[in-house]
Amino acid sequence: MREADDGGGVEGGVNGAEAQDLGLGTHREAEASELVYARSAIVVAAAVVTLAALPIAAPWLQFVLTLAIAKGFAALGVAVLLRAGLISIGHAMFFAASAYGVAVLARAGINDLGLLLVLSVLVAALVGAIAGSFLIRYRAIFFAMLNLAVSMVFYALCAKLYGVTGGTDGMPVPIPAVFGVVFTEPTFKNVLFYLSLALMVLVGLGVQRYLNSPLGHALSAVHTNEIRLEYLGIPVWAVLLIAYVISAALAGLGGAISGFAIGRVVPDFAFWTASGHLVLIAVLGGIGGVPGAFIGAVFLELLHSAAVTVTDAWNLMVGMTLIIVIMFMPQGFYGLFARKEALNL
Repeated sequence: MREADDGGGVEGGVNGAEAQDLGLGTHREAEASELVYARSAIVVAAAVVTLAALPIAAPWLQFVLTLAIAKGFAALGVAVLLRAGLISIGHAMFFAASAYGVAVLARAGINDLGLLLVLSVLVAALVGAIAGSFLIRYRAIFFAMLNLAVSMVFYALCAKLYGVTGGTDGMPVPIPAVFGVVFTEPTFKNVLFYLSLALMVLVGLGVQRYLNSPLGHALSAVHTNEIRLEYLGIPVWAVLLIAYVISAALAGLGGAISGFAIGRVVPDFAFWTASGHLVLIAVLGGIGGVPGAFIGAVFLELLHSAAVTVTDAWNLMVGMTLIIVIMFMPQGFYGLFARKEALNL
């Protein structure tokens, strides 16, 4: 009996030590995760403050950064689908649908900035729900090419329906009222920029919360093992449709902001090159985190602005930059930052 008791005591001591080590390991992982989150929050806050201050030092950057944030929203929508391994070469359709929604609603007499933004995003989400209900049944190159085909049909409609869209001349977007007050154009552009900056933070937090939710994890699992998800009873079709609608809404938000910033909506908003531009931004920034889309958008817009002052072949410079990023930073700019954070822990 004594030997059995001794054996049980030793075994209990070993199990207790293992449990203690496991608890310490979990605690250390939690502390490391909190440290990474705190550092990321500080970096993001510093970046937002820097963006807010840049137009004060260089007023011409206000328009460039507003467009960059708008395209960042749309690229974030593309990045959401990339989490599931789906490449959309047609997201400019939702970008343009929302922008045209703003112009049409403004012509119908709606003149409030907040209401126009909400309604135009709902238009893009509705178009995304209709298109996504059959597009998400496909994968790989078939998904990409079908998105491209549908978006080009939409582009042709925008260019040919002169009575509705104004054809190739497009439609004007008047300056809306902000809480009942109509500002002059320079003041409105200031309001639009800082509103876009605030939306970037709020919407970015919301998307990050979505990606960290069970739905977001299921979205990533579609890319790794879709069949296993089906065996677990998780409806893959519903997971992808929700992601597609969210993705379309994000692109729509970017399209609405672009329409307000430029003051006119044209069919080129929906052209395939615009969709490819959004994919390029998502790849440059990296899909590892929400900030990646905005990092890529700001970088590309600033590169474009700098390149056109030097040469007409600015596409060559953008292409060379993309090659460098793919070769040396396959996870994009955000991936480089995340890797540095991991090495510091």
